[in-house]
Amino acid sequence: MHIVFLEIDTEAEWAVCSLGPAFLAGVAREAGHSAELLRIGSDWTNEHVVRMVSNREPDLLGMSLTSRQWLRGREIAGLLREAGDWPMIAGGLHATFSPERVLEAPGFDAVCLGEGEAPFVALLAHLSSGGQIRDASLRNIWVDGGTHPGLAPPIPEIDSIPFMARDMLDEHPGVVHMATQRGCPFPCTYCAARMYDQLYEGIGSYGRRRSVENVMAELTAIANAGPLHYVIFLDDTFTIHHPWVFEFCEVFPRKAGVGFSIHARAETMNPKLIDALARAGCKHVVYGVESGSERIRRDVMKRPVSNDRLIDVFRRTREAGIMATANYMLGIPGEKPADLVATMELHSDLRPLDFGYFVFYPFPGTQLFELCRQNGYLPEKWEEMPARHDRSILDLPDLSPEDITNAYAKWGRIREAETRARTVVKRN
Repeated sequence: MHIVFLEIDTEAEWAVCSLGPAFLAGVAREAGHSAELLRIGSDWTNEHVVRMVSNREPDLLGMSLTSRQWLRGREIAGLLREAGDWPMIAGGLHATFSPERVLEAPGFDAVCLGEGEAPFVALLAHLSSGGQIRDASLRNIWVDGGTHPGLAPPIPEIDSIPFMARDMLDEHPGVVHMATQRGCPFPCTYCAARMYDQLYEGIGSYGRRRSVENVMAELTAIANAGPLHYVIFLDDTFTIHHPWVFEFCEVFPRKAGVGFSIHARAETMNPKLIDALARAGCKHVVYGVESGSERIRRDVMKRPVSNDRLIDVFRRTREAGIMATANYMLGIPGEKPADLVATMELHSDLRPLDFGYFVFYPFPGTQLFELCRQNGYLPEKWEEMPARHDRSILDLPDLSPEDITNAYAKWGRIREAETRARTVVKRN
């Protein structure tokens, strides 16, 4: 069978495509099937989309969806169903935590819930033997018109999963993206990563990490196939299990010897670990700060880390020669105008080299989504409103839309001012 995975660009092209299709293409090819990626540009006309899909003669279309991709993905699915009879399956966060809504939309014949490798291979075997997608009876594969299929346990030996198919990621030459783990032990209320662990409660352990040996084997294979200049580790928190990280820091310089970046939580970092990462070649750490209000982090987001700890970790990261990026949210349920100011004040103390700022969106499946629904913060037609970085869809009691818009604009001015200041320093 020939599978075409559709990557849906929304506001602009993403730096890297969804990881899910890259893993699924790996297992599909191992099972004797072919797979390719088609990136649907945000400016493509309907006619161009249909022509590009048709030219590839797919036996199956796959679409990995986040909530930010959902509205555009739904539009594309309906368009393709009108133009042809290609069977289509959706996976990813949005399909896993809002499956009924996806199945209601024209074009989608099935959704894959949770971890997809084993269910996807089983589906391909079913289709190859003459079955139809809508008569599939497989765990994790919820077909249109059917009932919840139940979940198979996650693959216990994560090292047994084939490496990602690199041609599915649309990477820049020499810069590769890696994932070393699945699941997250932290109870953050705004993030769907933790919800995967809860999804599999009583079924199996979703939280697993690849061996350092397996990670290095993939990097060696990449280096043997082409240039390897920099590695971006996409794990939500790379620094969860310190013995694993210290082993990685000893092996990586000898086996790879290139720079790399990670995502980390300040509460998982200490001076010894920061120094080990720096010696191993870490050039960049992205920290989720989220809010400058300890009350919001502790009581709303379940992130009980103090501002003092954040300031200390950013300082130590900077002193180790590692670039630190801070990510912030605004428009969080429970925030007041003073909390927006507190985040900007903490930013001044953290002194990150770069930062990102995003308006909060309640992703289905998260605890904060349920809080917003129960408290009436979600508008009546919230599902028809795009999930954007720059505006809120919520009706919050303590923040007006103008409060959030003004704060977002101020972050833009802060970025412009800091960029100018860095430019002056470099010139001098």
